Amino acid sequence: MNADPQILQMKYTDVVKNFAERMRLTLDEALKFFYHSEVYQLMKDGISDMHCMSVAYLVEDLKTEYQEKLQTIGSMED
Repeated sequence: MNADPQILQMKYTDVVKNFAERMRLTLDEALKFFYHSEVYQLMKDGISDMHCMSVAYLVEDLKTEYQEKLQTIGSMED
């Protein structure tokens, strides 16, 4: 199912703002990560109706993805 593009853009904004606050990132850092994330791809493509999930749920999913990437980067440096 595809979401209305304007509504989806508003949802992206809410997710990025909340993610930035939660992770103490700048909006630019949060936005860059978001647009390269699996969460964004799933929302954009309408897979599993991710775009229908709450902002809190999406931020939590994004946080998990972010932490996993940090761990991957950390293990590569070891």
